[in-house]
Amino acid sequence: MNNQEVALQLENVTKEFGGLTAVNDVSFTLSPGDRRGILGPNGAGKTTLFHLITGVIPITRGKVTLYDQDVTNWPTHKRVELGLARTFQITSLFSGLSVYENVLLAVQGLTKTKMVMFRPISKFKNIHDKVEELLSSSQFWEKRNTQIKNLSHGEQRQLEIVLALASEPKVLMLDEPTAGLATGESAEMANFLNSLSKDIAILIIEHDLDVIFDVAEHILVLHYGQLLTEGSVDEVRNNQQVQEIYLGQG
Repeated sequence: MNNQEVALQLENVTKEFGGLTAVNDVSFTLSPGDRRGILGPNGAGKTTLFHLITGVIPITRGKVTLYDQDVTNWPTHKRVELGLARTFQITSLFSGLSVYENVLLAVQGLTKTKMVMFRPISKFKNIHDKVEELLSSSQFWEKRNTQIKNLSHGEQRQLEIVLALASEPKVLMLDEPTAGLATGESAEMANFLNSLSKDIAILIIEHDLDVIFDVAEHILVLHYGQLLTEGSVDEVRNNQQVQEIYLGQG
């Protein structure tokens, strides 16, 4: 893979809501296989930035490029087709269905078979093969018949990432994947994320510092919508300004 290739690039991305600037002139690049974290307290603009990258809300100014394509004004589904996937803070699984059925719906939703009304899903072997591949590679195959409501919260959060992987993304954006998890579950999530294919670039928002420092190789720090600093895990961890503002030290 060409190390000079850029998976995702933001150029002076800004979002204004009336007189409020939620994201202010943010620029950075993400290369294939990168593991980058976004750190900052509530109100720093992290989730808004995710919304802008994925097309959930329009950008006021700036540019978003995904694999050399200017996607600034593209709808979300077109960005997904180009290799962008995202999870949200709120769990969105079907609790009354099994693990297998949830992944099956995710895979089917990405194919033309979702419009086929007169042929049972059991006839589409390629879809079931894809489901098995996803569940096996993520260590969920043994729990394929388990109802979602019987999984631990940590397992549910991991399965949401499996659903995001159904679109075979090149860039995976994770919005607080350990939200609501106990310490042990957060550690398991970090291990799960580190087990994902190194071909996938990951951009992660996370309040759990142990997790973000374990998963990410490079950290971006947002402060009131602006990029305060960025650098390696050690550089950010030892940055006096970051310690004072975000870690309550100094």
